[in-house]
Amino acid sequence: MAFDKDAFLTALDSMTVMELNDLVKAIEEKFGVSAAAMAAPAAAGGGAAAPAAEEKTDFDLVLQEAGANKVAVIKAVREITGLGLKEAKDLVDGAPKTVKEAMPKADAEAAKKKLEEAGAKAELK
Repeated sequence: MAFDKDAFLTALDSMTVMELNDLVKAIEEKFGVSAAAMAAPAAAGGGAAAPAAEEKTDFDLVLQEAGANKVAVIKAVREITGLGLKEAKDLVDGAPKTVKEAMPKADAEAAKKKLEEAGAKAELK
């Protein structure tokens, strides 16, 4: 079976960030590799300064304030966390609270954007 690179690249181009994240995880599991390990040798060229330049990879999404449209914020929290209606409402009512912990940067930014579009104030820690 011949591998069609163009078809593969076209398929990648049409995937969402979440689908790409799932694909990377599946590749890591299947072949026993880590995408993070590939970036580390390139950064190590800086010598002693490399550990100080290390970038944070896991972020906590914190809901600071629900805002005026609380119903939309509750829906966004449910979508992000998979919580039930009562649990999501309690989380929103108890703001400031951590919505989700140890998220990859891309997922955390997307979730923060979703909350902000719903009218909430959120931050990444």
